Amino acid sequence: MLVQPRRDSGAALRLMRKLLKNQGFAPRLLVTDKLRSYGSAFRRLRLTCPHEQGLRKNNRAENSHHAVRRRERKMQRFKSARSAQRFLKMHAAVYNTFNLQRHRVSRSTLRIFRAEAADQWKNAVAAA
Repeated sequence: MLVQPRRDSGAALRLMRKLLKNQGFAPRLLVTDKLRSYGSAFRRLRLTCPHEQGLRKNNRAENSHHAVRRRERKMQRFKSARSAQRFLKMHAAVYNTFNLQRHRVSRSTLRIFRAEAADQWKNAVAAA
């Protein structure tokens, strides 16, 4: 997640460049909402993959932001974009360590995963 003050074509271009750089390979399909700046950024990057835009097409990406929005409500908004970005950077690392898809694993396997995650957290906190 990248915090930006506006959703214009420059912001969309920065977001797409960051996502492509982190991905490490060319996407097979790009899915965004109907915001026109995404189409503009897509054309400027000269990507060859198909670009799907539409209502509810990127629900998977939007649903991943629920935890952040819940935290934002509790904090009664972030004080600045910088503090929001700093929180999101740490939140992503910690959330991915502890977020396990419970419906896909047995209880015994979940216990093992949780114990490993707790050990990783203890090591990270001890190193800091």
